[in-house]
Amino acid sequence: MLIDFFYTLRAAKLPVSVKEYLTLLEALQAGVVGPRNPEACSLEDFYHLARCTLVKDEKHYDKFDRAFAAYFHGVEHVADFTRDIPAEWLRQALQRLLSEEQKAAAPRYDYDQLFDELRKRLEEQTERHAGGNKWIGTGGTSPFGHGGHNPQGIRIGGKGGNRSAVKVWEQRLYRDYDDTQELGTRNIKMALRRLRRFAREGSNLELDLPDTIRATAANAGCLDIKMVPERHNHVKVLLLMDVGGTMDEHIQRVEELFSAARAEFKHLVFYYFHNCVYDYVWKNNRRRYAEKIPTWDVIRTYNKDYKLILVGDATMSPYEILQPGGSVEYNNDEPGAEWLQRLTHAYPHHVWINPEPQGVWEYRQSIGIIRQLVGGRMYPLTLKGLEEAMRLLSK
Repeated sequence: MLIDFFYTLRAAKLPVSVKEYLTLLEALQAGVVGPRNPEACSLEDFYHLARCTLVKDEKHYDKFDRAFAAYFHGVEHVADFTRDIPAEWLRQALQRLLSEEQKAAAPRYDYDQLFDELRKRLEEQTERHAGGNKWIGTGGTSPFGHGGHNPQGIRIGGKGGNRSAVKVWEQRLYRDYDDTQELGTRNIKMALRRLRRFAREGSNLELDLPDTIRATAANAGCLDIKMVPERHNHVKVLLLMDVGGTMDEHIQRVEELFSAARAEFKHLVFYYFHNCVYDYVWKNNRRRYAEKIPTWDVIRTYNKDYKLILVGDATMSPYEILQPGGSVEYNNDEPGAEWLQRLTHAYPHHVWINPEPQGVWEYRQSIGIIRQLVGGRMYPLTLKGLEEAMRLLSK
């Protein structure tokens, strides 16, 4: 049973083992979802059960959704549904009131035709449509989109109104976990969680179930509740971020990284610099000249237990790194390379996160110099790059 489904998942490069497959079959036979007859289990129920038992990491949800759709829809090539639908196509400008005659005339397709037609729309449509009965859009009677009416369509984006959509997994709500997709704050948080070291702190707030069971058994069955302090992420992070100039192109992505880091790490200290770290940094960009913080003070204040994360595009003149007075803003006494070496020596656990596409790194001399100064520990600001950087820091 479902052997072909198992091989479809393996062909999609999902790390699914035979043990997990057998767990799925046992859950079906035990009636975990739907009736005890596995053949009577709804496809929606089976989707959630299969994802729960077969997928152990959220980053694989997107691949699972594609493989699931390919297997159950009979689609030979999953790539037919990988095209991103522009958000503008799904913007609902107004709520159109449809007459009963218009609703009754809404186009209807059987289950297989529905996905064939969706594939055709994805190949043919080039602009936004609203209020119609054919294209992907809003407010009409088309089977594709949202905000309108169709008795058996595919809802894409937006909220459901008539609750008549044929399927919901086609939205691929987890597509951002694909390593090739753009980052978002939630995805960055998932990557940063690889850098975790938990310790119990504070008052006794959590139930210690194993100790409670042992104490109760030793107490002749009389309940003996044991409590322990909550666990908190004990990792300490020193975050230095490049700001201004060429970094303006990456503001949104760095802001997402900063927001995720503040949410994930209880012990987070941050400072700003421009292009390269020199003899001072700052906390507030509006008062950067009035409230300079010597870099030496930072090194002396935070010990080597801190994980150093530098964020910058490393794109500048090589003179800004290698020469005294090379800074574009002032006459620095010592080159930036000296300060980077001091920082990496003070903080053995360090990485540099670069928002520039990795494909251009080898064409920029300054990036090569920075990579050498940080011991090759430069990673791109992508989901995969962050996971690799956090894995290195956690060692």
